[in-house]
Amino acid sequence: MTESVPQQAECLAAAGLQNRILLPTSPEYASRIEAYWSKSSQLKPACFIEPTSATEVADALKALVAAKQTFAVRSGGCNFWPSNNIDHGVTIDLGQLAWIKYNPDDETVSIGPGARWGQVYEYLAKYDRAVAGGREARVGVGGLLLGGGNTLFTGRRGFACDNVIEYEVVLANGSIVKATASGEYSDLFRALKGGGNNFGIVTSYTMPAIPCASIWGGLVILPPDIMPAAADAFVDFTSNLEKDPDSNLILMIAHLEPKPGTVIAGLYANVAGVEKPPIFDKFLTFPELFKTYKKTTLVECLNATAQGTGYHGVWFASSFANNPAILRRAAELHQELAAEFEAHITDQDFQTQCIFQPLPRAFAQNSVKLGGNMLGLERNKVDGVLWSAHIMVRTAEQEAWAYPRVRAYVEKVRAYAAEVDGLLPWITANYANPEQPVLESYGPENVARIREVAKTYDADGVFQTLCPGGFKISKVEG
Repeated sequence: MTESVPQQAECLAAAGLQNRILLPTSPEYASRIEAYWSKSSQLKPACFIEPTSATEVADALKALVAAKQTFAVRSGGCNFWPSNNIDHGVTIDLGQLAWIKYNPDDETVSIGPGARWGQVYEYLAKYDRAVAGGREARVGVGGLLLGGGNTLFTGRRGFACDNVIEYEVVLANGSIVKATASGEYSDLFRALKGGGNNFGIVTSYTMPAIPCASIWGGLVILPPDIMPAAADAFVDFTSNLEKDPDSNLILMIAHLEPKPGTVIAGLYANVAGVEKPPIFDKFLTFPELFKTYKKTTLVECLNATAQGTGYHGVWFASSFANNPAILRRAAELHQELAAEFEAHITDQDFQTQCIFQPLPRAFAQNSVKLGGNMLGLERNKVDGVLWSAHIMVRTAEQEAWAYPRVRAYVEKVRAYAAEVDGLLPWITANYANPEQPVLESYGPENVARIREVAKTYDADGVFQTLCPGGFKISKVEG
């Protein structure tokens, strides 16, 4: 061993993984840090380990556990908070596990956790196929699937996690298993559908291929003064989504600086390729400042949804009933928040986003038909709205200033929703803040199931103690 190798990496070198280690002195180490989507996640691990197979993941995990070294697991590195990186520990970087393999014989797709959804869609476009995955091209495969994953196909096919038909998983003891709905590890299979990284490291996902030669959709920018009417149109869209499960809508009130200030942005899409379907009639009457929607491909459509990079981020999520009054209140409070940011951040380089997505009961019904997941959405008795607040600033100091203000904004919106009897329990892991009770929001039955499966496959609590990132079942009371 050379003195330049940190103590945290010694166990990995002893396990024969010397050539997979990236040390802080290497240029590749710096590039992997910079590749994190959010500056908030750009921590400084003692080293990265870049396995190229499930066997090497298992060897690395066994070595780290034996040495009692703390670690993080990264697939795409797209979270805005550092659940996928670690200071002074070891980051297991799955970026080399980025294959996409389409099997036309059984119409399935095998995907490595380090792939990005844009890569997946570009590969499958050659076969006029897609999968029910992410809606932003740079988002990584692993994090979205383990957190649940809302998709452009959710109206027909449930959440992204509902579409996984096989997981290859490295367990805490280093064994490699295949989890399916009817196999030996069926309990693990179900728990992975929203249960996060409480059980092991997933090294491969198999999903059904979806015929998809073209879609209709794109981005639209609307003036901010249409918001009261846009709230009514959104509620109407959500109420009618069960009749048109191929259509999708994301509605966002955004304050984008240094320009253009406050706007309303929308993503319109119909994955069956129907142009301007009737469910969009109310939205299509609004004046448009900019639009890209047209008959297009999935890849081209998602190029319009790219989020800005190089920011520190503060994210929170919630859900509430499909009530226009709640949407309007969230928009009003967002304007107050944006004004506070504009007055404080002198360089005017920031973004504030208030995002609404339909959450009809039909989504949960689709999940139940496909075997169920851990999200607990079947408990909702009314159509809902998935709501999130995303704030992006350039410096760590601005992030520290912004955090309590964003949290207070979210608490005000949730308090108003509760006041009008419209607050729903579910909090999506994909947009949530680490302080939010995500697993608790899945309901006591699913909490108990996650706890039992974690105990079964990780009796020593490796993923509860040595891998601190993510929403941990050990932190849930009960």
